[in-house]
Amino acid sequence: MLEKTAFARPYAEAAFGQAQEENALGKWSDMLRLLGIIASDPQMQILITNPRAGSGQLQALVLDVCGDRLNRTGTNFVKILLESGRFIFARQIHELFERLRADAEGVLEVEVVSAFPMEPDQVTKIVDLMKNRYGRNIEISTRVDASLIGGIIIRAGDSVIDASIRGSLRQLSREFA
Repeated sequence: MLEKTAFARPYAEAAFGQAQEENALGKWSDMLRLLGIIASDPQMQILITNPRAGSGQLQALVLDVCGDRLNRTGTNFVKILLESGRFIFARQIHELFERLRADAEGVLEVEVVSAFPMEPDQVTKIVDLMKNRYGRNIEISTRVDASLIGGIIIRAGDSVIDASIRGSLRQLSREFA
């Protein structure tokens, strides 16, 4: 994953700079999301990695699939990715772009994984705590993972707070090992 991120980072930064210049962060976000979906398709991955498939053929195919959902600079971006052999990293480019966008907009994405569905007031409390801790607006996503047994795991940027029973049991087993 680190290698993919290293390849994707310069393209994500270039796309972000272009999006800021165009004052079109939302449009670029949508375009990059679409490119990530296309590049993640198993059949498309076979074509992208096939040395016999020329970049002109891939360009025509990708641009046809995108239709009118790309602006002129988005179309040029696709051409650059295909010519440089980096289209395969479109999903990572989109993810990095979204991080840059969130930073620029003062938003922190927080994922909360709980053993059981959370009540709205619990989610609100976590949002308030994270807002106070990081001093940023919070975009929260939640999901249920019964294997946690109980408790929650909170992921905010590079920070992870594991307050799950499963995590506590792992820690305990490491201490007795």
